[in-house]
Amino acid sequence: MSTEAAAPVFRARGLSKSYGTGEVVVNALSGVDLDIARGEFIVLLGPSGSGKSTLLNILGGLDVPSSGQVMFADHDLSAASESELTRYRREHVGFVFQFYNLIPSLTVRENVALVTDIVEHPMSADEAIDRVGLTPRRDHFPAQLSGGEQQRVAIARAIVKRPDVLLCDEPTGALDYQTGKLVLEVIARINKEIGTTAVVITHNAAIAGMADRVVYLGDGKILRIETNAHKLDPSELTW
Repeated sequence: MSTEAAAPVFRARGLSKSYGTGEVVVNALSGVDLDIARGEFIVLLGPSGSGKSTLLNILGGLDVPSSGQVMFADHDLSAASESELTRYRREHVGFVFQFYNLIPSLTVRENVALVTDIVEHPMSADEAIDRVGLTPRRDHFPAQLSGGEQQRVAIARAIVKRPDVLLCDEPTGALDYQTGKLVLEVIARINKEIGTTAVVITHNAAIAGMADRVVYLGDGKILRIETNAHKLDPSELTW
């Protein structure tokens, strides 16, 4: 992470999220405080039900907290309208999920190029595809690609709009060991070369070694935050 770009991009205070009503209320987040610096690589680690996805969805403007405040730069996401959140997601956030959500009838290039119509200053589809190492496959359809290649297309689609933030929910969850490492290498490279703030959810503790900081969650709360004095390259990870 560049020290020059270490201004907070996210500031969360007292963030809580509850689902349900009456006797059946699930507290997905409870009083979370978290700052994330611009250009930082964060791993959210914890078991299922610990609040990882809820926190990521709130940071990404896909959900709103029940109480507390979350700021993106000088934008108060917790007080934003639905149209403001839509604009925030479109202009500032790239999402990568466990499943790739590619359009089967479109080529790699067409899947990536779709996104360039909704933002002001996208990179070219070809540049985004090159950044994930798929130039030779750009005219192929999703069904002609491996799972790892499809996930790299999903990353290209996420970064083509030059997002400030790349939010990844279990991006290696459906992939084997070697393929998962390739995908992590792509995410790390985007974070380093473009300066995109990256937040990656995983239940795989080994992935924590590549982060600037690791946020451990449990029962909707931050249990602890650890800083890696020496970040591992994804190629050095073993699990």
